[in-house]
Amino acid sequence: MADEPAEQPVSHDPLPDPFAGQPDWAPAPPRPIVIAAAANRVDLRGRRVLVGLPGLGWRGDLRADERVVQGSRTYVPVLAEHEWYRAEAEQIEVFAPLVPAERVWVETLGEVSGWDAGTPPIPRPARPDVISRLVSLDAPTHRAPMPVVEADAVAGRRVVQVADAIERRDLRAVTEVYTSNDGDICVRVTAELDWYRWAWSGRPPTTLEVPVHLLWIE
Repeated sequence: MADEPAEQPVSHDPLPDPFAGQPDWAPAPPRPIVIAAAANRVDLRGRRVLVGLPGLGWRGDLRADERVVQGSRTYVPVLAEHEWYRAEAEQIEVFAPLVPAERVWVETLGEVSGWDAGTPPIPRPARPDVISRLVSLDAPTHRAPMPVVEADAVAGRRVVQVADAIERRDLRAVTEVYTSNDGDICVRVTAELDWYRWAWSGRPPTTLEVPVHLLWIE
């Protein structure tokens, strides 16, 4: 009688986690927004900026044009973002007040976040307490990217779609989170130009249905 094959020992070790080193199933987050003084930047045209004064506060949703020198002072033409999009889309001139350069900060992109075997996983964002939200009033700040799935509300917010390590920016969410016809949890987004054109022309935007785990609030 032929020898029967020996039984293989049953391993009780856990199966490898394909998402080890990442927060649950989420892809790596997009690059964060970093705020820099506009006086240190060379190219400002079309950049997102904030204006204000240390100790007072700041206002965003603005775009800048190139610096203007008058006398001994440097100014930055700054206009509301929807006016900037309209001027670019329809090739019209709009009024842009001049703001002293030292009162302007520009949004830049930080370094790519990621994980490797030598670093601990980045935890899923938790609802912050008041103490952890405290900031300095010396300069404007910007929160780290937040997964849309963690946000209380998303409609109207700036979002970033991340798929296959590619970031798609300049998007706005036009819905809250919902269940699609295929049973996926999604949000509909549109290009930011179409978002603003919706306001000045009344023309509804073209939207795209995106699974919620691919979206981050910028």
